[in-house]
Amino acid sequence: MAKPVVAIVGRPNVGKSTFFNRCIEESAAIVHDQPGVTRDRIYREAEWAGRKFLLVDTGGIVPDSREELTAAVRDQCNLAIEQADVLVFMVDGKAGLSGADEEVANLLRRARKPVILAVNKIDEPHQEANKLEFYKLGLGEPLSLSAMRGTGGVGDLLDQVVAAFGEAEEAAAEEEGDGTGPFSLAVVGRPNVGKSSLVNVLCGATRSIVTPVPGTTRDAVDTTIRFHGREVTLIDTAGIRRKSKVPYGVEAFSVVRSLTAIERADVAVLVIDASEPISDQDQKIGCKIDEAGKAAVVVYNKWDLVEDKSSGSMNRFIDAAHQALPHLKYAEVVFVSATAKTRVGKILEAAQRAFAESKRRVATGLVNQVVNEAVAVTPPPSGKRGRRLKIYYSTQVSVSPPTFVLFVNDTTLLAGSYLVYLERKLREAFGFAGTALRIVARAKSREK
Repeated sequence: MAKPVVAIVGRPNVGKSTFFNRCIEESAAIVHDQPGVTRDRIYREAEWAGRKFLLVDTGGIVPDSREELTAAVRDQCNLAIEQADVLVFMVDGKAGLSGADEEVANLLRRARKPVILAVNKIDEPHQEANKLEFYKLGLGEPLSLSAMRGTGGVGDLLDQVVAAFGEAEEAAAEEEGDGTGPFSLAVVGRPNVGKSSLVNVLCGATRSIVTPVPGTTRDAVDTTIRFHGREVTLIDTAGIRRKSKVPYGVEAFSVVRSLTAIERADVAVLVIDASEPISDQDQKIGCKIDEAGKAAVVVYNKWDLVEDKSSGSMNRFIDAAHQALPHLKYAEVVFVSATAKTRVGKILEAAQRAFAESKRRVATGLVNQVVNEAVAVTPPPSGKRGRRLKIYYSTQVSVSPPTFVLFVNDTTLLAGSYLVYLERKLREAFGFAGTALRIVARAKSREK
């Protein structure tokens, strides 16, 4: 990690995610009364007193549990502790000191890293004395606060956090100045198509919790890696199911976060199960990616389960993807197997190409030349009363996605089929492979 890393740890339901959301000033982590909602590590950049750092929200540690998912959460917490430069140990001031708190304290002492003890849920002044019993943990002076209200010692806690960075912050400053162009990609798809497994292989380590149970991943989980010298942020998301099958509550919030992840990513990677036909839900997710105007890669995972792996078979799969996902015809199609760890690096290669194309700019003179030639070869169809569209001038106005404006005599005369034709001509001339494209018509005030 380039920036200093601060991990928030503790047993379940002590308010870690609430404190995390308050520090980053957004609702990135799901907050719910149900214990154990947070399962994976969630990373976000935070800033205090001019110091930037990465804040990590973790799942609740249950020291003695042997239940599979709880043990996996504990493993994720251990990885966060190992990676962190500073540890914020959060306890519940209302519930008081527990045996689980003492077990977590022993774990943190063995880490030999700066530990700041935060006594949360001190919502009223008369509850201030509740922090005294936590001196027994032997981790220094407890700081009382209310993460929900943002009162108490929140500022004092963050002061101690940034004071503990030391050499880690200096290393981060050097890393930020290396001039690489970072980008982010969201790994999305239906439940149980292998999204988290792919992210784990890309990271070279068990980064997200993977179980055979669809919906294990609830939060959109960010991981930063380096690929060909470039910083890439991978966003592993919850599986997106049909709205009618999603009950209100934690999973509903997860679906919203997955769709939000598409919005904030530079590239969307749509993962499809190669052993099954493309479903209606795959198609709907593809439409969401196109609506967001994102660069995209279509990934057939579980390619190891397909018997015929010939180039002819691949071409048939590509044709099926283009037919079922017409909005994503511009996306490169990649065939991988997360379990066999084959061709997974092709995803990042395709994503890098798609990101570069999404940033492509074309000179106005060249745009006009291509559009004028396209109109000369195939004139626009006649509209009502025999009126025909006239395109006076064309220019590219933005990137991500590349967006072109056509100044015309009447916007109502620009048929959807002709827009598709112009987009095809622009792609033939300039590429834009892997990225969405936008063409907007504006009426000119006076017809020439």
